[in-house]
Amino acid sequence: MTETLLSFKEMCAQFDVTPRTLRYYEYIELLKPDRQGRSRFYGPREVARMKLILRGRKFGFQLEEIRQWLMIYENEGNAAQMRAFIEMADRQMKELQSQRQQIEDAMRELGTLREATLKLLD
Repeated sequence: MTETLLSFKEMCAQFDVTPRTLRYYEYIELLKPDRQGRSRFYGPREVARMKLILRGRKFGFQLEEIRQWLMIYENEGNAAQMRAFIEMADRQMKELQSQRQQIEDAMRELGTLREATLKLLD
């Protein structure tokens, strides 16, 4: 059975990323497409990695963290990668909670300032 390969353009379209983004992910070694001449082709492994990269970005992970996490799978296997993910997720949850608190504080302060300004207009 032959595996489905996506061209560079198809990969960009499937994941709604710019060519620049895809080239950058390759440059920092997040993706390693097969090359045929100047053309790049992405197989199931690269598609799966791209899904993980985009999911990681959605949750606020830095690209270097994602790259190191993907390397764990290659070097140490699935169980080690899952353990590393749990540690990363715990750290990121704390960071997101902190950001949420900062946003709530800013919204409260902005609301107070808005109301004070509104009273000055009356």
